[in-house]
Amino acid sequence: MDIVDVLGLDSLLAMAILAIGAAMVAGNGFAILQHRRGNAPAGTTGEFRAGRAWWLLAVGVVIFAWGLASVVV
Repeated sequence: MDIVDVLGLDSLLAMAILAIGAAMVAGNGFAILQHRRGNAPAGTTGEFRAGRAWWLLAVGVVIFAWGLASVVV
């Protein structure tokens, strides 16, 4: 038995990838939803960049799918 088996590093990396993808989907999805509702964070001066938010949402979906496939398989 080696250290990878003892610590479960294979599943830990897959779960970390899954969590990063889920965080990207949740965060950018929430930002898009709030922008559509007309809400902006208090004290912000910049503009909402819809293209960037949609792009990062799509990247998050890909990373989430990759992590989910790694955890399941």
